[in-house]
Amino acid sequence: MVVTQENVAVNGSRRLTPQEIADTLRERIRTGALRAGDRLPTQAELAEEFGVERGTVRQALRALQEDGLLSNVSKGSPPRIAEPTSAQAEPQPTMVALAPRLTEAFSARHVHVDAACLTAETLMLALGEPLRRIHEGSISPESIDVRILLPSRKINLAFPVPVEQGGDDDPVHDRWLAQRNAQGHVLRHNLQALRATHGIDVKVAFRALPFTPPAKLYLLNGTEALFAYYMVARREETTDGETLDMYDVLGTESLLFSFDRRSGQRDEAFVAQSQLWFNALWETITTDLTLS
Repeated sequence: MVVTQENVAVNGSRRLTPQEIADTLRERIRTGALRAGDRLPTQAELAEEFGVERGTVRQALRALQEDGLLSNVSKGSPPRIAEPTSAQAEPQPTMVALAPRLTEAFSARHVHVDAACLTAETLMLALGEPLRRIHEGSISPESIDVRILLPSRKINLAFPVPVEQGGDDDPVHDRWLAQRNAQGHVLRHNLQALRATHGIDVKVAFRALPFTPPAKLYLLNGTEALFAYYMVARREETTDGETLDMYDVLGTESLLFSFDRRSGQRDEAFVAQSQLWFNALWETITTDLTLS
């Protein structure tokens, strides 16, 4: 495969760091410019492209190798882009699988995350690891753009709902709404704080769905789609001395399936169609959402 070299801006005599070179190559892998099985250019070609010494290129390649993105690394020939590992393909509980996928996505210079879900609980918790990595300085995105679709407060939810429904008072709906708003506030605050602490251009936006999503969907940098069904079950919860008997879901335990556009035509089509579906909802039947 012939890789079109990009012009890399160098301010004055400043040279790119190994991390910046690794980030650029990571972004090419995520966007599909470099696919699984493709050979990288030689170290000499990369050094010429980025205007650095070969030692800097070697450090960048070593970082990619440690992340599992390169294979066939040897002195005799350029490495190849690694196939996604079987561990990445195996479904895992959302709370286990989402954080590492978000951390990898936040290693890009320009981060874009779209999410459609019942609440922002899992996303809020999973963001802890990439935020920690940003604060320690191991990853440093320039921009973060997050869009989240959540059910409108005005609709009759399919779940969670009381087992015995009746009357105008609905403590189960009130509980869900309070959680939706509180988790959204925390998520937005934690991300927007990066603007002041690290100078990152951060955008966080919410819109309201006119229906209850039967599954959750996360789209990472336009290259990976993570999908999980909401499993409805009957359960009880005691809050302030009141026991709520309801049909609810535990989204953190739902199995998360990963589709990566680098893994072949099937996954590439799923990611593309998922992004089109999300964009269509965002631009048409959803409405402004205010976290009260």
